[in-house]
Amino acid sequence: MLPPHPSQVDSEAADDETRMEMYGGDDVREPPQLSPNKEATKLEVSSPASPSPVTWDGPHDPANPQNWSKLRKWLLTILCAGMTINVTFASSAPSSATSRIIEQFDISDEVSYLVTSVFLLGYVFGPFVFGPGSEMFGRKPVLAVGMTSYTLFILGQIFAPNVQTLLVTRFWSGFFAVAPLTIGGGLLADIWSAKGRGPATSVFAASVFLGPVLGPLVGGYVAESKLKWNWIFWVMFIFAGASTLLMIVLLPETYAPVLLLKKAKKMRKEAETAEIAKSIYAEHEKQDFSFGPLLHRTLYRPFQMLLLEPILVLVTIYLSIVYGVLYALFEALPVIFIERHGFTLSQNGLIFIGVGIGSTLGALTNFYFSLQYSKHVDHWKGFPPAEYRLYGAMVGGPALVIGAFWLGWTGEYSSIHWAVPAVATVVLGFAISLIFMSFLSYLIDTYLMYSASAFAANTTIRSLVAAAFPLFTVQMYTKLGINWASTLVGLIGLVMAPSPFLFYKYGARIRERSKFAPCIDLKIAKELEEEEKQRAEGLTKEQV
Repeated sequence: MLPPHPSQVDSEAADDETRMEMYGGDDVREPPQLSPNKEATKLEVSSPASPSPVTWDGPHDPANPQNWSKLRKWLLTILCAGMTINVTFASSAPSSATSRIIEQFDISDEVSYLVTSVFLLGYVFGPFVFGPGSEMFGRKPVLAVGMTSYTLFILGQIFAPNVQTLLVTRFWSGFFAVAPLTIGGGLLADIWSAKGRGPATSVFAASVFLGPVLGPLVGGYVAESKLKWNWIFWVMFIFAGASTLLMIVLLPETYAPVLLLKKAKKMRKEAETAEIAKSIYAEHEKQDFSFGPLLHRTLYRPFQMLLLEPILVLVTIYLSIVYGVLYALFEALPVIFIERHGFTLSQNGLIFIGVGIGSTLGALTNFYFSLQYSKHVDHWKGFPPAEYRLYGAMVGGPALVIGAFWLGWTGEYSSIHWAVPAVATVVLGFAISLIFMSFLSYLIDTYLMYSASAFAANTTIRSLVAAAFPLFTVQMYTKLGINWASTLVGLIGLVMAPSPFLFYKYGARIRERSKFAPCIDLKIAKELEEEEKQRAEGLTKEQV
């Protein structure tokens, strides 16, 4: 008996999964709805008139990163998370040493807040270089350049003769430091299938929060010690240097188009005749990497999506506020614990352990939700509805509101024991990490092969917002009072909290009108419905 012919939906699902594995969320093709020639979009990969590009040697080719062992995949995931912890640690570590920096350079408090803000400003521009860079040259060389440059610019901060040099080198350090944040998601998509991507994404997303939390913790002790003011930057340099060396030694190339290009070059060298060698090529060689198309994919497409996609707009607004709250805590917690409760810098740094504990609990909760998601993968032929990723945000949204009110109204009064607002930081860390992980996974599953562009737009806007928050947080908490400033944050969180519930109910309808969301799950749902109808009709006929 011949096997059943795959349906159109099965073919589309297989094609989308292949493109996702190949390009890690940064497909070179335009969406069919935006392509002037829809048939060309379907046929541009290969044509019957021309030889096919070099591909993997079957579905189990060991050279394909998707087929690497689970142990190897997890080691690379941990390495990726380690780099992320390192670069985000550098964003917040100097925040505990602001008094020493003010004393060293004789600057105002407002100028000292720029030490964190300009680093985050570097995060805004970096993705537009490292995104296309990894698409052209592969993940490893671009990460190596980014991490090495970021590390070397820390030396400029160590030996800065004035505050201008410090701020300029902080900006460039942030610009290069964003490389792991930009490339990390694509690297995970290179090695993990949809089934395993959830737990790996949880680990990666948790690292985005653990780094900023460790910064004030370590920075507080260094600032209080008898070491010179610049020793916090020496600690950053040592940590960055070790992370960079580990990455260079242990990280292999994972980007499929570049690996297949290497394979094609090797096959051409080994070809028996020049004619055979000419017919061998990799799809990567046929891509247009000239300035115009590259600019279109990496700069125009993210902002085009931001204008056309309501899901991306709302998720970006919510995550920008949440990310801003995280960086606002670095300036707000000293107001609560140093000014109200008389803590030292190092004791204040210890309070950030609460945020770290909360982030870890959020990651574990998201891991549980990811396991539940995995149960739906086979039924939905590898593409469950993206809305199944929103359970974490449904828990995290209300938790953020509770945490903000708890911190504000217990932190305002010195008569309340310091442990009460300290526990609120656990709730805030839990909420922030859950909202982040849930919505980032939602963006991946909504836009699939175009998720990298969605991430680029999201990272740019949220980094801009996060860069702005430290500039006004202290003034806001001082003038409004800890209670009312936190109430303002809580009320903004309250307005945004229904988002995941609304997306869960109406997300499929919104995605159906999207120009970038492939919506394979909606097509599969119709196919499953038809199969169910046919089965029901068959049973009725048998009964008759």
